[in-house]
Amino acid sequence: MDGLGDILSRKDFGLPPEVCAIKDYVRRYYDTDVSVTMQQHAIVVAAHSAALIGTLRLNLPKLQAAANTDKRIILRIGK
Repeated sequence: MDGLGDILSRKDFGLPPEVCAIKDYVRRYYDTDVSVTMQQHAIVVAAHSAALIGTLRLNLPKLQAAANTDKRIILRIGK
């Protein structure tokens, strides 16, 4: 029987590619960081700036293409 340490050592704790793509997109074009949370049917992007969220909302198709996902992207103000 495997111990907890053995099981956890085989687990991949890396970020999903969608999360990395969204964070890279925002960092490249807006020079700021956002919080990205993966859910089963959605991706939640949160930022402190309402202006940034408004701009991302206008560029949502580009953000979706950068993330290469069909999941719904939800934008929120606040982290």
